[in-house]
Amino acid sequence: MRARTGSRAGPGTGSRTGGPRTRSRTGGPGNDSRTGGPRTGPRPRPWGRAGQYLALLGYLVFLAFPFLWLISTAFKPARELGSLHPTWIPRHPTLDNFRQAFDEQPLLRAGLNSLLAAVSAALIAVVVAIPMAYVMARRRGRLATAATGWVVVSQAFPFVLLIIPLFLVLKNLHLINSVAGLVLVYVVWSLPFALWMLVGYVRAVPLELEEAAAVDGAGRLRTLVSVTAPLLAPGIVATGLFAFITAWNEFFFALVLLKTPEKQTLPVVLTHFLGAEGAADLGPLAAAAFLATLPSLAVFAVIQRRITSGMLAGAVKS
Repeated sequence: MRARTGSRAGPGTGSRTGGPRTRSRTGGPGNDSRTGGPRTGPRPRPWGRAGQYLALLGYLVFLAFPFLWLISTAFKPARELGSLHPTWIPRHPTLDNFRQAFDEQPLLRAGLNSLLAAVSAALIAVVVAIPMAYVMARRRGRLATAATGWVVVSQAFPFVLLIIPLFLVLKNLHLINSVAGLVLVYVVWSLPFALWMLVGYVRAVPLELEEAAAVDGAGRLRTLVSVTAPLLAPGIVATGLFAFITAWNEFFFALVLLKTPEKQTLPVVLTHFLGAEGAADLGPLAAAAFLATLPSLAVFAVIQRRITSGMLAGAVKS
């Protein structure tokens, strides 16, 4: 007898091959939609998500504790500061610490010096870093590799090894005890990290945009200014914020390079609240330190929305 193969499918078999029926597009319940097999991905566990949020909450408390205690100390009177049972909320809040801080030290002038140095260093570092980062991202070769290695290695140098050469260089340039010399040091110190940040942003810009600009007759400089730089807005803002905060909070270079009290920055002036034997005037010191942290918080609160990714979404049609 002639055997019939595939002419009639039995129950539970395919119509052509006679094999068991399988779903070609979608799997059954609990199966993967592409392969039809069982799903192997891990299922989210509620206790794992709760642990993550608990760890994040603990980290936020760890970061916020010094600042909250600083605010509490700034508004406490002298009697509560010496109490053996301190409290979070001052029982009798007062502004005397702020008045005493402004009476004892030139905080306003020191704040203006810090603001001038920080803003100038941030602007110069960003302006210098943009073309350098563009070259490092677009040009591949030994020079770009060496520059990247210099960026990484320079971050490992401690302040103590750099202060003597910097002091000698600034002395020959007659920039000792000047805000301009301090700005120059801040630019040199923040430039490697600024380059490292901006190189990644430049590499994220599609080359098709620059090629289209080149077809329209734009040169390298015009392409950088008109096409690439506007797309680097998140990176530019983040880099400028980093350079500003670094210069605003810096203490060691300002202590060594600035000798005249009229030119000292705010972190250096804060040390004047310490006595000759190391005794600190906690009330005025806390008040001045609280005021010194406000500019950094204000700058970050204003521009934090700009520090986002995704500005390149939809820039090039696929």
